[in-house]
Amino acid sequence: MNRKLLKNIEYPVLIAIVLLTILSVVIISSATHATSPEGSFRTARMQVMWFLAGLVAMFFVISIDYHSFAHWSNVIYVINILVLLLVLFSGEEGGGAQRWIGIGSFRLQPSEFAKLALVITLSRHLEKKKSLNTLQDLLTVFLHMAVPMMLIARQPDLGTALVLVAMTFGMMFIAGISYKMLAGIISAGILSLPLFWQILKPYQRDRILVFFNPYLDPLGKGYHVIQSKIAIGSGKLFGKGLYQGTQSQLDFLPVKHTDFIFAVLGEELGFVGGVILISLYFMLLYYSIRVAFKARDLLGTYMVVGVISMWAFQILVNIGMNVGIMPVTGIPLPFMSYGGSSFIMNMMAAGLVLNVGMRRQKILF
Repeated sequence: MNRKLLKNIEYPVLIAIVLLTILSVVIISSATHATSPEGSFRTARMQVMWFLAGLVAMFFVISIDYHSFAHWSNVIYVINILVLLLVLFSGEEGGGAQRWIGIGSFRLQPSEFAKLALVITLSRHLEKKKSLNTLQDLLTVFLHMAVPMMLIARQPDLGTALVLVAMTFGMMFIAGISYKMLAGIISAGILSLPLFWQILKPYQRDRILVFFNPYLDPLGKGYHVIQSKIAIGSGKLFGKGLYQGTQSQLDFLPVKHTDFIFAVLGEELGFVGGVILISLYFMLLYYSIRVAFKARDLLGTYMVVGVISMWAFQILVNIGMNVGIMPVTGIPLPFMSYGGSSFIMNMMAAGLVLNVGMRRQKILF
């Protein structure tokens, strides 16, 4: 790699990711050490392994000019669709969903990588469109997004499907969609809510009802939210201390190292710990936005905005469901929740952001 490119790396993005990872490993070790049958710190060690694997993937993404990814966007799109179809027909099941492909002892979750694939392919699509002034332009964008979204929703994985929608809207906004058209889309979405309700599975409807009142089913669908709010509230200002949380250590809090890791942090590190985490996310998003504004071309801007939209939506929804202001969707917290596919994909997405930032200027010899 040319040394001149390395001078343009947005180091605050890397620093934020490293600090988030360190915090993730610490909180995961606290969340799992008392209940893990395979060793007190096995899950935390695995998160370190995912980080190292993610670093390799990140440097791979950085080493290739982002225009090359755009050049192969059609191939990436087709491969993405084929892999998502493979999940539907022969994927492994778990927790009532069919979302994984087994590769030895590792289970790959293609829907996670579908997010990054959409960032690349939709960025190329929008760059070629030049504008979003007509209904036909909007329909082609939504069709581009709808195919992978519907395949993911069929798994079922409604949370990830919604992430794709959020990314699409973020990228369309930067692409210059008119407020009139945006208002029309939002109105159509509101009018289609009754139809959307009908196609939801029973457990998905229950999650939405429980969101409004968790005590409709306090020992069932509402249990997660109730325990999460108790954990966060009991942490107060400075928390109970690492490995000292009652809800997490006594196993009252479910899926505490994945979906509800923020509740563990809130209980054990308190309000101060939550502020530190959110500050790190602010740092990550702020410097990524700087990269988007400095990008050499619209293609780079769209790519970075797609990644920012993905991270921002997941942060908002995950923390929101932990504190009870969002429905429980199973969306992981970027760089914090345990998970190989999610962590590696986020590292690759960060690599794409750094890639655009490094190549914001033409290299002169």
